[in-house]
Amino acid sequence: SSNEHKLNFKKSKEACLSYIQDALLQKQWKRAAEFLTCYVESLEKDYSREHIGPSEMIWRIGTEILWHHSQSSMKEFNCFMEQMKTLGVKRYLKVCLEHVFHLLCNGQIDEAYQNLSLAESWRFGEQTAIQDKEMKLIQAYRGLLDYCSWSKQKNILLEHGEDGFADLAVEQEMHGFFRKAAVNLKEIIKIPGVWDVFVKCYVDLLEFYGDHNEACQVLNEYAYNSKFPANPNAHVYLYQFLKRQGESKKSLISALKILHDIVPSHELMIDFNTMLQKSKKRKKRRLGLEVIFAALDYAGWKENAKAWSCLARQVKQIVISEKHLDWIKQEWNSRKDWWPAFHFSRYLAKRNWQENKSLSYEKGLVAGILLGKDCKYFKYVSHQGCKAQLKRFRMLKKFVTRHNSAYLKISG
Repeated sequence: SSNEHKLNFKKSKEACLSYIQDALLQKQWKRAAEFLTCYVESLEKDYSREHIGPSEMIWRIGTEILWHHSQSSMKEFNCFMEQMKTLGVKRYLKVCLEHVFHLLCNGQIDEAYQNLSLAESWRFGEQTAIQDKEMKLIQAYRGLLDYCSWSKQKNILLEHGEDGFADLAVEQEMHGFFRKAAVNLKEIIKIPGVWDVFVKCYVDLLEFYGDHNEACQVLNEYAYNSKFPANPNAHVYLYQFLKRQGESKKSLISALKILHDIVPSHELMIDFNTMLQKSKKRKKRRLGLEVIFAALDYAGWKENAKAWSCLARQVKQIVISEKHLDWIKQEWNSRKDWWPAFHFSRYLAKRNWQENKSLSYEKGLVAGILLGKDCKYFKYVSHQGCKAQLKRFRMLKKFVTRHNSAYLKISG
């Protein structure tokens, strides 16, 4: 019967898709391609109007197979993508973008630019308005390629020095790329979203032509506009720009404070800590201690000698002055149950000593102050250092022993 035929057909399609999925998961690209061919042939015989998703499925699966298949060529991929563009107008611009990414990955920049230009001129009734965001993305990537061309011309001119700028034809071509890139890049970063690469390129253009106010405004908008998603990189770019412009430490600290709140393990926390430690304000020095303790909570910082040096230096200053031991105590109270095993085990003492004696010295100082002279880590590295007749380790042992009272106050 007709119903039975439809049911069997549906089961066959589902089984075929299941085989394709299995082949993809096992990276059997040839087998996946054979099943996809069967799937496409079966769809040609499907006269039902129940589901409208097969074209996207074919696009997604086919792209994955062609990307990995050992016998696929760029010519085949281009042909496949052109076919996919005609399968559904709703996905036309998305397919175009994916095609462009593939071309760029294969170094075919001119072909990618040509595809972006063709996509930008695409019009299809109401779909044009519906796909407005995709169109802006198409224009933005074209602006990105214009930026690349501008950057290439700029480097050529700079290499030739002052004489190079006498070549007006080359310079005008560079300015032409600048204008086209700036227009498209400026448009995309107005839309709330994560546009890191576009923002960086646009700011580079503005800085080169001396428009620092506009560049600063763009970065502030990207970092602080509540309509944009929280993005650590936005604050990194702002900080780096302010640093290049020689802005005040107050401005730099302000930018890094927000970065610290979002990503306390960011690599710039060492810069942040250093600036805070140099401040004359007690509140900022206190924050500096909090920043470096928070960074060392993360496994990626366990063997960061600079971070341990920052902490050791500040802890040492506090112990010598006998002021603000309560700062250390407050930070240590929330960590004393897990930091000893996380940072100061005998196993880590052996490994750090073998791999990086400077690291073991800094950690040894911190361990001795926080856990006392009987700490496993401190005892091991100080013993090894004295055994190797290294003066700094003898001084380390004397320092911790002399200030053991600080440990007693910190431990409560």
